[in-house]
Amino acid sequence: MYAATLALVLVCWTATTLADHHHHPCHSPNMTGFMSVVNSKGEMKGVGSFTFDTTARRLRFKTNDSISINTTHSLDLLMLFDEGIFYEIDSKNQSCEKKSLHMTVHPLDIPDDATFTATINIGSAVIEGEGLKTNIWTGLLPDSKVAYTKSVTMGCLPVSSIYFYESGALIFTVMNIEMEIKDPEQLVVPSCCQAAALEETPEGTVHSFMNEFI
Repeated sequence: MYAATLALVLVCWTATTLADHHHHPCHSPNMTGFMSVVNSKGEMKGVGSFTFDTTARRLRFKTNDSISINTTHSLDLLMLFDEGIFYEIDSKNQSCEKKSLHMTVHPLDIPDDATFTATINIGSAVIEGEGLKTNIWTGLLPDSKVAYTKSVTMGCLPVSSIYFYESGALIFTVMNIEMEIKDPEQLVVPSCCQAAALEETPEGTVHSFMNEFI
């Protein structure tokens, strides 16, 4: 897995000379779909469904415990990027933790300061129906040395995002996207969270969607 990650990055770096510097970051539409998270050691950190509202800038991600894949995380997250908070929800016990959100970058969108790197074809560029044309974007997370590489379709649907931490990489892969919010209630703060008090953030902790999988 780590070798594949490095190979993708090398492809992106090699293709940098092909970059069209007139490209500007696009933004994903409203979406429902599935996402998997794997680290560079090959450990499945999470797999589940997501709902994303690009206008309200809200994201819900719920791991699917019924899938027969060993994962290290079981999560139900509601990210409110504009409000700068997020909720860790425990529906089974009807409990909730409310925390500050320090970073609004996430795998389903391209940051405004990202750099266009190249256009590549996943699969074949010459065999009809056997390839996917994608744009590659790269950059650094705010106030950090964490680099990322993102691939999106020509219509700005996310394909994958890779974040390179000192401890290794996190690879987010997006699948089965539908360009609609199928269940708006997924993006509403649950009743069990309404009275939750904002928790204090331990010194040195940076809360973000990606960091929930480290």
